[in-house]
Amino acid sequence: RSKLEQADNRAEQVEAELDDLHEQMESDRQEYDAINSELEKISGNREELEKQREELVTLREKHRRSLGNAREQWQKTHEESHGIALQLESISSQRASLEQSIKRSRIQIEHLQSRHGDLERSLAEIRAPLESMQDDLKRHLGEKAEAEKKLGEARSKVQSIENTLREKEQARTVQEQQIQELRNQLEQIRLETRESRVRLQTIEEKLRESGQDVQQILEGLEEGAERDAWREKLENVTRKIERLGPINLAAIDEFTQLTERKDYLDKQDEDLREALTTLENAIRKIDKESRARFKETFDQLNSNLQETFPQLFGGGNAYLDLTGDDLLETGVTIMARPPGKRNSTIHLLSGGEKALTAVALVFSIFKLNPAPFCILDEVDAPLDDANVGRFSEMLKDMAEEVQFIFITHNKITMEIAYQLLGVTMQEAGVSRLVSVDVDEAVEMAATA
Repeated sequence: RSKLEQADNRAEQVEAELDDLHEQMESDRQEYDAINSELEKISGNREELEKQREELVTLREKHRRSLGNAREQWQKTHEESHGIALQLESISSQRASLEQSIKRSRIQIEHLQSRHGDLERSLAEIRAPLESMQDDLKRHLGEKAEAEKKLGEARSKVQSIENTLREKEQARTVQEQQIQELRNQLEQIRLETRESRVRLQTIEEKLRESGQDVQQILEGLEEGAERDAWREKLENVTRKIERLGPINLAAIDEFTQLTERKDYLDKQDEDLREALTTLENAIRKIDKESRARFKETFDQLNSNLQETFPQLFGGGNAYLDLTGDDLLETGVTIMARPPGKRNSTIHLLSGGEKALTAVALVFSIFKLNPAPFCILDEVDAPLDDANVGRFSEMLKDMAEEVQFIFITHNKITMEIAYQLLGVTMQEAGVSRLVSVDVDEAVEMAATA
């Protein structure tokens, strides 16, 4: 009886263990089906990612070719605009020479007119024939009309060339905008490619964390694999597991801990991706605003320089040019040509011309963004009297908006100052500061 009771208890234990094994087998089957479905999804997603990668590579090559063509076209347009600028400069010089010729002709005409009056008086006195003098007058009037006609033709040519140059500049601006759009599209494609790679790496890491390798799984699958055959294999594996004896129950707790760890890492990864996306968007926004502000400031400064340079030199022209295509990395060069010179670089200018060019650039910057005050330390030292006079006039005009403090030894520059401060040494080794209010000094001199 005791043996029978022990046998019954053993039978009940065996039945309970069998029920547990059946439940474990059922859960293993469900997990296996879930793994199979996830594997099928991953295989489909990988094929789609490969197709997208090939399409993105093709699109990138296409945009690279488009960008190369756009750069070549911009280079040609830049060379044409430079040639037109040279032509405009030569026509300007021709125009100046024609104006000088017309001025000389007018002077000659005035001289001839005065001479004509003398001859008329002489004619009244000595009764000389008047017809020869009238013929000379008609001839000179004809020369004057011909010179005026040439001047009108030259002015029309200059106007047409200026219109052509303006059209070329507009076309160049449009091409630069197109190049910038292509660059933005290329950057977007790079970001999408990087995101696809990160997604693929994430899927592979999930498989590796679960102890699986995608390549091995794909290689291990048979060509004619079916679900029934895999179920039969699973039953065989289950029977083998049953023969192995009790399982490790601590694996469930370990699996739970690892699952929580994986969820935490997934959330961290998601936060990092969102932060990276936000940072990249901020960088693109900052780059866009920097390019726009740099282009606006550059155009305003270039316009101010083109106005200030002829005022200081009494003619000529100067402009700013970019050394590169990218507005965030490009450099800026200054092209200055005083009247009567055809220099190819600013290094060929004299010391006074370089100093006056630098002053023109500084005054252009102050017109763009005036400061409360400006200190000039012997800027007029290498200048002659004519250039000092133009420099003083511009300094006087700009003094209405900016307070200038300048150090000088030139009398012409001192004449425009409102306050004079000097250092004198009446006694050996003792320096004294002398201050003079120019307006008060003038009033005192007038009353005296």
